[in-house]
Amino acid sequence: MTNKLSFDIPVYALAPLAGYTDLPFRNVVKKFGADLTISEMLSSNALAHGSEKTFKMLERSPNEDPYSVQIAGSEIDVVRRAVEILNEQDNIDIIDLNCGCPVPKIVCHGSGSSLLKDLPRMAKIIETIKKTSNKSTLSVKIRLGFEEKNHIEIAKLVQECGADFIAVHGRTRAGKFKAAVDYDAIGEIKQSVSIPVIANGDIDSYEKAQWVLKHTKADGIMIGRGAVGAPWIFHQLKTGNSDVDPMLKHAIIMEHLKSMISFYGDRGVVLFRKHVHTYSKGYEGASVMRDIVNRIDDSNHFLEVVDQFFRENRQIYEGFKASSMSCDC
Repeated sequence: MTNKLSFDIPVYALAPLAGYTDLPFRNVVKKFGADLTISEMLSSNALAHGSEKTFKMLERSPNEDPYSVQIAGSEIDVVRRAVEILNEQDNIDIIDLNCGCPVPKIVCHGSGSSLLKDLPRMAKIIETIKKTSNKSTLSVKIRLGFEEKNHIEIAKLVQECGADFIAVHGRTRAGKFKAAVDYDAIGEIKQSVSIPVIANGDIDSYEKAQWVLKHTKADGIMIGRGAVGAPWIFHQLKTGNSDVDPMLKHAIIMEHLKSMISFYGDRGVVLFRKHVHTYSKGYEGASVMRDIVNRIDDSNHFLEVVDQFFRENRQIYEGFKASSMSCDC
């Protein structure tokens, strides 16, 4: 069942995004090209205390193979207990430690990118996970530093503590999500360690992904916000084709919606509204359709309206394409 992650060719990974990369979304990107999917970030404390909501977030789709679970934590004993609980779940292949989240509520508890200020503690936590875990692989997600860059020191520490690969968001914590991504620094990390390196940060198109891979010489790329509203980016990368057939886009959107309803029930309709808004950007009549679906709670009606909207827009595109190809000008 377990498909160990191989870096023989570039790996295309979906980054964890709170509120977006749940099981239905991961299922879709995996089905249409992603090599690696990772759970939303889970609190070690919540795991250790048996939070039902957190255990629900642990569930994986059958096609998520390999499947990684990302945890955050700052207390060594709590992290150890969380890993012991994950050890009891035989559907997890990789444990990923988050050392990059810049969100204040995570940082103020000493987790996420806060660990970049306390490298001895960070080292102990990585070593604890490595020693305790019964999973095949350990990965660590980092940023380039907290206030200032010390990315080489951080990356070497991660390797020395036993991580099997590293994912690098090319900003410091101070840079949050606005500063320019330093792809040169990611390349420097790649040159300084022997474990695989995955590049992350502002990869929002097929062309940008190709450029980042070439520029950093990384072993893979991780896409987060760039996949929201455009999960077919993984299909583009896997096929090496920047064009996406509108029929495929339509199929992916409907697959995502059906997965949401299957996983969440009628609540999936409410949760999918934000995705409808993103998917429909730039489409003719999008604002009217959004206004309609915002008032629909019945899943069958919701499915019907969304399906009809994207089907009609697909047909408009196909008609335009056909007329353009037959033009004599």
